[in-house]
Amino acid sequence: MPPRSRPEVLFPVFAPVTALKGIGPRMGKHIERLLGEQIVDLLWHLPSGIIDRRYSPSLSDLEPGRIATLEVTINKHHPPPAANRRIPYRIDCSDGTGEMTLIYFHGRKDYLNTALPEGEVRLISGTAELYEDRLQMTHPDMVGRIEERDNIMRVQPVYPLTEGLSQNVLGKAVAGALERAPELPEWLDPAFLRERGWESWRDALATAHKPLELKDIYAGTQARSRLAYDEVLASQLAITLVRSHVRRQSGRPTSGDDHLCARVRDALPFELTGSQQTAIEDILGDMLAEHRMLRLLQGDVGSGKTVVALMAMLTAVEAGRQAALMAPTEILAQQHYATIAPLAEKAGVECILLTGRDKGKARTALLERLASGDAPLAVGTHALFQDDIAFRDLALAVVDEQHRFGVHQRMLLADKGNAVDVLLMTATPIPRTLMLAAYGDLDESQLRDKPAGRKAVVTSTASIDRLEDAANGVRRQIDSGGKVFWVCPLVEESETIDVAAATARHAALQQRFGDRVGLVHGKMTGKEKDAVMARFAGKAEPGLDILVATTVIEVGVDVPDATVMIIEHSERFGLAQLHQLRGRIGRGSWDATCLLLYGHDAGKTARERLRVLRDTDDGFKIAEQDLRLRGAGDVLGTRQSGLPEFRLVDLDAHGELLAIARDDARLIVSRDPELTSARGNALRTLLYLFERDAAVRYARTG
Repeated sequence: MPPRSRPEVLFPVFAPVTALKGIGPRMGKHIERLLGEQIVDLLWHLPSGIIDRRYSPSLSDLEPGRIATLEVTINKHHPPPAANRRIPYRIDCSDGTGEMTLIYFHGRKDYLNTALPEGEVRLISGTAELYEDRLQMTHPDMVGRIEERDNIMRVQPVYPLTEGLSQNVLGKAVAGALERAPELPEWLDPAFLRERGWESWRDALATAHKPLELKDIYAGTQARSRLAYDEVLASQLAITLVRSHVRRQSGRPTSGDDHLCARVRDALPFELTGSQQTAIEDILGDMLAEHRMLRLLQGDVGSGKTVVALMAMLTAVEAGRQAALMAPTEILAQQHYATIAPLAEKAGVECILLTGRDKGKARTALLERLASGDAPLAVGTHALFQDDIAFRDLALAVVDEQHRFGVHQRMLLADKGNAVDVLLMTATPIPRTLMLAAYGDLDESQLRDKPAGRKAVVTSTASIDRLEDAANGVRRQIDSGGKVFWVCPLVEESETIDVAAATARHAALQQRFGDRVGLVHGKMTGKEKDAVMARFAGKAEPGLDILVATTVIEVGVDVPDATVMIIEHSERFGLAQLHQLRGRIGRGSWDATCLLLYGHDAGKTARERLRVLRDTDDGFKIAEQDLRLRGAGDVLGTRQSGLPEFRLVDLDAHGELLAIARDDARLIVSRDPELTSARGNALRTLLYLFERDAAVRYARTG
């Protein structure tokens, strides 16, 4: 039976915003740009401030500079002369205790005569100021008749805006959306609702949009917490339904005999760490199970994730099947290939590299080897899941830096075989709160140990004024045989400006150090980047000692001779990103140093971030501090990370609700997997309300 479409009760709020009274195509475009195309998007756009219009003194008692609602008689209009439109339109008014002038620049005479007719009493709301000892109000916020007092003399919510929208227009649109919000069956457990003292969904929505005090706009209020829980429950229920569906799908147990893995262990120049061994056991246990694996392997920079993935991939080969590793960039794919291929070769197994750069006959030959099974291991970019790629029998898909791929892309690789096990990897440790938000209770392995021989990196901070000292330090390093990364600052969100900054720094350093300075940035082609990186890594001539770079080097660059990293304007980077960059050095047998240069405008939070980085090299601790200092939206970037794009949830204020919602969702699915009970049907409505439509089909019946 196919899943039901969105329930009819929700139709009024899933209509286009232009269905609202007073919102034509032009205003509709502005609202769509700010929020989205549907009326429901207005419901989720909560006030960020208030304007209190309840202060209503006489003109003689009015405090200038304070928002007030005044009852005045309109005395006389003074339109500007036709020859000089720069003079404002003035309107005199009074209330028996004093006088005031209303000022309108470029005021339309016909409109003002209608809105403020001479001789009549009107309510005027806005901020009056003294000008040459006379009260005047420029462009009042609101004008109305006496009978409109209740609508004007109130606390007005203030909404975040975009160009072309005013508070009045957006406020009326939100009010129209609230009128359309239907009464919905309660989806929360009655006992939990009573315990929290929360209102119904519709009442909470009305309360959140009508704050009476400044404290009413804080995330921790009863109304906002109720709405946040609804959103997070929809998210956790969707995750749980999808995972339950995956669990119900029969897997294909993959069992190896360890003969290939043993050869690789013997070939490694180091012993596997305890956490690597534990992670391998976890993964191989999942591959043996009757259900499909979906596990996240979290490992700090340089913790040895690639070797763990290789052991899992070789286990698939031992079972006569294939495995593939997908990375988000060519640089990272090549880096994995450079690690995996030589080790696989020592086990007698061929590994191929497939990227978007492969064309023509060479690409066709690679595809034939995958399709025939002659190539049991593949490493590549998103080129691996293109339509013309076929595997003979894909058992395991490894997705590295998985937060850079959408869920759809991740599953495309898994669809290249029958009951493919999936291992997700990330070198950016994810704080527990974000783990819950993004994945629910996803199976997880962590690599906490540093591999033997890995050097600690000494990190220090200094003002950008010390740039000259830093350059002198670079001279000493390269004279003693070391290599240096010089990372240029992020400039706004513009790759073009970032490139300009890197190009300027490259030119300045070339003047000082000559042709031993290279440059890589995101606007270069893959071949151009490869050529520079090969020279810096000592694999091509003429060699380079200094590499000026944008954040293109954040992941996937392995130059053991690199001993120094200088990061300009480090306050502009996130903690996790700085930690990733720092992980590019300390990979050889020499001591390594990271210098974080900060600008004069670095604020307290930015300096606190740099202090954290100076004091610890534990990526898991750094991730937690990054979340504390910057908030969830900035830590991973929701669009890039696979995190749900929460509209109502503030993870700082509502973090504890995540765990409650996860447990609630698990209980719901265990008791009512088909969502057919009264509460189950209400929960279906919740999923549709928060546009988790796709999850509804994973409830066992429609």
